[in-house]
Amino acid sequence: MTMLETLMKKRNNEELSQAELETMIKDITADQIPDYQISAFLMATYFTGMTLPELTHLTLAMMHSGDVIDFSDVEGVKVDKHSTGGVGDKVSLPLAPMLAALGIKVPMISGRGLGHTGGTLDKLEAIPGYQVEISEQDFKQQIKTVGTAIIGATGNIAPADKKIYALRDVTATVDSIPLIAASIMSKKLATGNDALVLDVKTGAGAFMQEQAQAEALAQIMVKIGREAGMQMQAVISDMNQPLGNKIGNTLEIEETLDMLKGDAPADLLEVTLALAVPMVMMAHQADDEATAREMLLGTLADGSALAKFGEMITAQGGNVSVLNDYSLMPHAQYQVEVPAPATGYVARLDANAIGIASMRLGGGRTKKDDLLDYGVGITLHKKLGDPVSVGESLMTIATEKKQIPDIIDYVLEHVEIGPEATKPELIHAVIK
Repeated sequence: MTMLETLMKKRNNEELSQAELETMIKDITADQIPDYQISAFLMATYFTGMTLPELTHLTLAMMHSGDVIDFSDVEGVKVDKHSTGGVGDKVSLPLAPMLAALGIKVPMISGRGLGHTGGTLDKLEAIPGYQVEISEQDFKQQIKTVGTAIIGATGNIAPADKKIYALRDVTATVDSIPLIAASIMSKKLATGNDALVLDVKTGAGAFMQEQAQAEALAQIMVKIGREAGMQMQAVISDMNQPLGNKIGNTLEIEETLDMLKGDAPADLLEVTLALAVPMVMMAHQADDEATAREMLLGTLADGSALAKFGEMITAQGGNVSVLNDYSLMPHAQYQVEVPAPATGYVARLDANAIGIASMRLGGGRTKKDDLLDYGVGITLHKKLGDPVSVGESLMTIATEKKQIPDIIDYVLEHVEIGPEATKPELIHAVIK
């Protein structure tokens, strides 16, 4: 079947076969299909959707378009976690060593930040010497010896997705649920894990701002994973305000280390446990949620999670002294306070705006090749529902400029002080 015939079937909302989808992905990877025909397929898919068999075949074809990591020689269940992205979302950083401290294997291939959401790799690179780019062989060896590694994409993972994603960005098809699901799951399946827990964000700072959309995406990804033989679960978590109190690369490493020492913001700890508990059970280390939660909290109390994070830093070339000396990481020159404009309770703290403010300071990218300032960022002193008095500091902005009236004005435009205290629900739903 030619690509034109495939396009005609998709346009007419006819189900594509496994062979048709595999042929299309093979030809896309080999640069044998022009961009305009791929774009036509993306738009047809945007409007007609995909059946579960179609989506599974597409995902697996994209997965097999490049390297597939083989962890069969690594003992035990290999578990992973994926977040759809948010502001202050540093969950992977404490979660991986907590699980590894329990003897669970956690291979993580993470990404960089673009726009208002931060990237796990960028945060780790605030640690002097930390290497996110290591070979597949070293990656597998570190999983065997340390139990976890957080690295950038190794080898040639899902090259078809890279080609398709670049066109989605310029054809207004980025928010197609089938295409999002295939993109995420093709890469996760290629990393060779046995179990995956998804953190699908919803709210003002999330890609899927409506909960119904977030649940639809979570459900389809869970189905795809199970069709491919993985243990799957998804959590719908809140992103109407930043997660934790610190936003920015060095700042988020500091908050991670504080959490591993037992001093975690309540919301960060709750979301981390919501994701880590099912991972413990998937790895057959606990039979019920209460036991798994107790085990995870134990790794914070006894210092084993912090020690494991140190092992990971050392294995990947970083300076392990940062565990106790935060000054070894980059820090901004100035600390600017943002005073509350009124007395009452924080009623709005727009995560999207806080993330954009951090990006404008230099802590994030507008283009993939932008250089980061690792030391800038924002520390929140008040979260949603907290009481505040006029003139009291809402947040501290770490900046290289002494005067930042434009950033302060922008942030205050997206903060509201109201008469009532309302705390947000952190976990909206669990998809099993």
